[in-house]
Amino acid sequence: MPLPYGGARLQAWSVAALTLLLAGCQTAPTSMPVAEPAPSASCHWTITPGSTSLAAVVDVLENRDFLVRDTDTELGVVSADRAERAVYHNADAVRPHIGGVIVGGSGGYIGVGTGIGIGIGGGRGTIDDATRIERVSVAVGETDIRVTRDIRLYDWAGDLRESRTASDAHFCQDFRAQLEGRPVSTTAIEEGR
Repeated sequence: MPLPYGGARLQAWSVAALTLLLAGCQTAPTSMPVAEPAPSASCHWTITPGSTSLAAVVDVLENRDFLVRDTDTELGVVSADRAERAVYHNADAVRPHIGGVIVGGSGGYIGVGTGIGIGIGGGRGTIDDATRIERVSVAVGETDIRVTRDIRLYDWAGDLRESRTASDAHFCQDFRAQLEGRPVSTTAIEEGR
C-alpha cells in the first residue's frame, strides 16, 4: 500500500537520521595496539655477521621442547611453539548440579517431589582443563637477533581465555646463552621458560 506524501517524507527522514546515528558509532582507532608488557630489551641483541645460523636457532628451540612450525630462510625467521595441559582456575562455565524438582501428575492429581539423577557419558574433559600454547619467533638479521614470545591459554571448549606477551628478560637471556653455547640457569629450563 503506497504511503501518503507526508508518510513517504517522514520515512525518508527517519532512514536518513538512523543512517547518520549509526555512522557516528563507527570510528577508526586512534592508535595501533601495543604489546603489553613491552618486550624486554634483552630480547634484541647485536651479533657479528655470520656468527649465528638459523640451524643453531632451530637446535636451541628443539632442545627447549619447542616444535618448529615455520622457517623462512630469506627473511631469517624461525617460528615454533609448544603446548601443554594446564588447569584454568578461573573457569566461569556453568557447573552441573545434582538434584532437581519433579512436577507431574496422573489421574487428575498433581504431585511435586525431588529426585537425583546420575548421568553417564563422555566428554572432552573437565571444565578446569586448559591448554597453554607458547609461541616463539626468532628473527636473525645480518647484525642482530630479535626474539618474541607470547603465551595463550585456551579453556576446555577451545575458547581463548588469556593472551599475553612473554618476551621477558629471563627467557631471552637464557635463550641467548644457549645460542652462544654458554651455561644457562637450570630453573628456567625446568619451569619451561
